[in-house]
Amino acid sequence: MTVRTILRRLAFTYLVALPLLAQAEGRIRIAEQFGIVYLLLDVAKDQQLIQKHGKAQGLPELQVEFVELSGGAAVNEALLSGGIDIAGAGVGPLLTIWDRTHGKQNVRGVASLGNFPYYLVSTNPAVKGIADFGDKDRIATPAVGVSVQSRILQLASAKLWGDAQFNRLDRLQVALPHPEATAALIKGGTEISAHFGNPPFQEQVLAGNPAAHIVLKSYDVLGGPASATVLYATEKFRKDNPKTYKAFIDALSEAARLVKADPEKAADIYLRTNKSKVDRALLLKVIRNPEVDFKVTPENTYPLAEFMHRVGAIKNRPASVKDYFFDDAHIANGS
Repeated sequence: MTVRTILRRLAFTYLVALPLLAQAEGRIRIAEQFGIVYLLLDVAKDQQLIQKHGKAQGLPELQVEFVELSGGAAVNEALLSGGIDIAGAGVGPLLTIWDRTHGKQNVRGVASLGNFPYYLVSTNPAVKGIADFGDKDRIATPAVGVSVQSRILQLASAKLWGDAQFNRLDRLQVALPHPEATAALIKGGTEISAHFGNPPFQEQVLAGNPAAHIVLKSYDVLGGPASATVLYATEKFRKDNPKTYKAFIDALSEAARLVKADPEKAADIYLRTNKSKVDRALLLKVIRNPEVDFKVTPENTYPLAEFMHRVGAIKNRPASVKDYFFDDAHIANGS
């Protein structure tokens, strides 16, 4: 047998094996950010629920990796570069990357992490509403212009000043992770005078600084309870890893049931996995807040999608939530 023949056979074997390698299951890398909005992931991690459901799918050695990032822009870049398989961020970043990859990688939503009211909190006594922000104010958001907090603020601005000025307050925003923004507002003495955050950071600011007050509530802007934080992935990952994908969805669903059934245990898991020093009583108050709903089905996300298309933030117009979420059973009643 000649060297050329051997090389040809090796090349043929490699090409035949490529589809099998591409579809090899058993690994999932998940990006999460900060806050109790990621509690379902914390529970899945702590209780090893993804591995548990992986075994049920015939994947006894499912490898699970969690990556901590800050800001939708960083998460989206990690997903597109292949650094992660599941992205955790706001609805705003999901819609941005869905639009950007439409007809290509086809990134779509996988699940919601629940409904949470997001508060825009200020320590400037002169700021009673968003119209009161001045040139000296600085508003901390996870990612200027693209985070869900920033998008909700844009929607509120459009309602107040008209669509032409939807990004009027972008110039006052500073990209800052929630923990740092929270510390800055509680301590005072920095350029940060406001923070559009999420639980439990917004509650920590309100409890830690007497001057802190709520300027805007996300539910008021969106017209009711809404899923602000979601998980999403590429079409290829979902297609090539059906067992891993199902194990992940089943793990999230079990995590949601655990949180609802045992808030005390869920609070302890959050404190343990995040090495958090947040007051436990405050944390339980957030988890038990009747406005909070831990579930995997997205709710009331479309108003933001329609707004982003209307002002040109996304080019493709989604007809419904099923355009930017995968057509899975738990999305059937989503909105």
